[in-house]
Amino acid sequence: MNIQEYPDREILSINVAKRLADDLETHLLHHETASLAVAGGSTPGPIFDDLCAASIDWERVHIMASDERWVPSDSDRSNARMIRSRLMTGPAAAATFVPFYVPDRAPEAVLAEIEALIAPRLPLSVVLLGMGEDMHTASLFPGVAGLSEALSHSASPLVVLRPDSQPEARVSLTAPILNGALCKHLVIFGEGKRKALERAVSLPPEEAPVQAVLSGAEVHWAP
Repeated sequence: MNIQEYPDREILSINVAKRLADDLETHLLHHETASLAVAGGSTPGPIFDDLCAASIDWERVHIMASDERWVPSDSDRSNARMIRSRLMTGPAAAATFVPFYVPDRAPEAVLAEIEALIAPRLPLSVVLLGMGEDMHTASLFPGVAGLSEALSHSASPLVVLRPDSQPEARVSLTAPILNGALCKHLVIFGEGKRKALERAVSLPPEEAPVQAVLSGAEVHWAP
């Protein structure tokens, strides 16, 4: 794990967007396609605003969320909606999106179908993750039923989780898939999350799930 500190969030967003673009461009020099998994929520939005304008061959890039709430794609809580509106615009509109949500079906019923879409895109070329002060990343929340399965080295690419703190089911990429990305970036803001990250380093992944993806990761922090 390597921590990069920035004086403010705007500078962080500009620099992280450039790093992601450089990672994708480098990958495309040696591979036909590149896969990019990104966090949802509010943190990555400004990064996407810069990344979407990058001059790379977006037609060869496949984008997916690191995790998705089981809500319609037009919901305000949909990560897919945010990714499409903030990242897949301008030049990046040429990229291919890999959705996790399937309307009118339970997540467990379609998990194998979604995994079949993901499999050709593995290992992930680049991943951009966030972290909560509870040390969760993607939808890998401490104490949630199914976490041990999601952390296992033999885990399937996806897991369905139902955190008690959340109003809907989640579908998440599992720890070995996230940790196996060729380039890993974690973005955190504020002193609370910085202290949480420092705690996570010395805890087992069952207590601090983010710990499972920190090896070799670039951590980007701003106040």
